[in-house]
Amino acid sequence: MTERILCVDDDPNVLQAYQRALRKQFHLEIALGGEEALDAVIHQGPYAVVVSDMRMPGMNGVELLKRVKEHAEDTVRMMLTGNADQQTALDAVNEGHIFRFMTKPCPPETFAKALAAGVAQYRLIRGERELLSKTFGACVKVLTDVLSAANPVAFGKAARVRQLVRLICEEMGLKSWQIEVAAMLCQVGCVGIPAEVLSKAYEGKALKPAERKMFESYPQASRELIAHIPRLEEVAEIIAYQQQHYDGGGFPGDGTEGERIPLGSRILKVALDYDSLTSLGGSKETALAEMNDCPGRYDPDVLAALSRALAITNVQVVRRIKMTALVDGLVLAEDIRTSSGTLICAKGQEITRAIRLRLRNSWTNLDIPAAVKVFMPVQLADQITFQEGWQDFAKTEL
Repeated sequence: MTERILCVDDDPNVLQAYQRALRKQFHLEIALGGEEALDAVIHQGPYAVVVSDMRMPGMNGVELLKRVKEHAEDTVRMMLTGNADQQTALDAVNEGHIFRFMTKPCPPETFAKALAAGVAQYRLIRGERELLSKTFGACVKVLTDVLSAANPVAFGKAARVRQLVRLICEEMGLKSWQIEVAAMLCQVGCVGIPAEVLSKAYEGKALKPAERKMFESYPQASRELIAHIPRLEEVAEIIAYQQQHYDGGGFPGDGTEGERIPLGSRILKVALDYDSLTSLGGSKETALAEMNDCPGRYDPDVLAALSRALAITNVQVVRRIKMTALVDGLVLAEDIRTSSGTLICAKGQEITRAIRLRLRNSWTNLDIPAAVKVFMPVQLADQITFQEGWQDFAKTEL
């Protein structure tokens, strides 16, 4: 078996006996005590199975397996102990969430069967997680592609906000797929809002009372659209509070404030407002200064993270590219409209297969330009040799 198993005990003789008896069947590693084992899980993992003794000086087996679950959720946890009292078993199950509870002395054949079952369980967990991840990712991508076609204005904004959210999360050391998916879907509730109302709202123009009510309902509409999709419950909560101010103002305006607002929502609020200010033509310095003048509106830590991230200037090349030369991953540097002014794709949208098909179909059947401007990192542009369909246009700072 290629999967690694970690055996933990405070008696080196017991550990050596494990290795002698099982080395031909399993990839077995050992740790002398709970602290050494936890360090191995954190810095040398992943392990398919961790088997621990109960009574060890310092960190006991229940505490170790509880900590293992926190750092390596997929790792299967087992306990092998000479202390077979009921309370030990209950603690191991309730706190350590163990897969098997075994008592010493444990015959080698029984121990080997338990380890094999643990490895099989680990493979099952990882297989299901990988399948769910791929299926889930594909579903989110299809959803965003379809919604971007339905409302290019809203999803052009979502694409720009997603890039800002990535910058903030990287600066804060956050790794949360929920926050990124929330950024991708934050404008879902705008699909029922007329494009002209959205444009007015995004451009900071005055809205009529009915239009204002319509626009302010979009976070809750977004929440209701995705709340019942498996694995998106937390995403729905983040989206619901994306326009809530740090001091409790904004909307939905239910009094939730400060740290009680989901962190993802606080990040989205900063990204959304920064995008609105810069989309109106303001510089990043002006936008940040204006946001810093509204201390009750934003989480100060999130706003500071955005400021630090933007201090590292990201120079990009703008190139004009023929429709036939578009590739996935590029970002539109301009709105794409028909001659009558109908928006096909908004500036800031990332090129995907669905976007390429829509642009090429529109180019064939509608009156739109045969080439578009796209952003490309200057480092990447320097690596690409000139080819037909590409034209250097300008450099810009994002």
